[in-house]
Amino acid sequence: MNEFGTVREQCVSRIGHDAEPDKRKLRRAILSVRNGLPADDVRGTADALARHALELPELARARTVAAYVSVGGEPGTLALLDTLHARGVRVLLPVLLADDDLDWGVYEGADHLVRVRYGGRMTLLEPAGERLGPEAVTEADAVLLPGLAVDSRGVRLGRGGGSYDRVLARLERAGAGPALLVLLYDSEVVDRVPREPHDRAVHAVVTPSGVRRFRPPA
Repeated sequence: MNEFGTVREQCVSRIGHDAEPDKRKLRRAILSVRNGLPADDVRGTADALARHALELPELARARTVAAYVSVGGEPGTLALLDTLHARGVRVLLPVLLADDDLDWGVYEGADHLVRVRYGGRMTLLEPAGERLGPEAVTEADAVLLPGLAVDSRGVRLGRGGGSYDRVLARLERAGAGPALLVLLYDSEVVDRVPREPHDRAVHAVVTPSGVRRFRPPA
């Protein structure tokens, strides 16, 4: 069995087959699997994710893309960021603020990332250089959202910090309609994620085995 099948088997066994699983239970199960992934497996999926993502017309025609730098066992994004940057796409990366909102800076390559530790919670890779303000995300033609799972309706499960709920609300207030995309492992496409009134469905999920669409971009 390859690493993709192993991840799927582990995730299903820990999540179970609940029709509407609890968000906390889903988060614990998926993070447990991710934390156990060998670094070589994480690196091995990054190229497949980038290849499939770059086939999306939303990214092919984008001039500005808001994304993030993967850390730990997250599905790898650096290969995708580097290719977009090499194409001349303006790539925006988040900077976590004290109130958990997000500022943004421009990606200038892996050598221009800084490692920032936020208390005992997490360590993130953020862009060095000028801060553009939280509203900069409204200029994006596509937004790559971090996530832990997505369901058959396109409902995304985040980590629970609320940072990207603010981003999505900001986009809505501005009347912006970027393509909303999420990169996940195949096992993280599940039957149901509990949906709350503020949740917005993503347009597509990219996994190592391909792309699944949920709705056309606005």
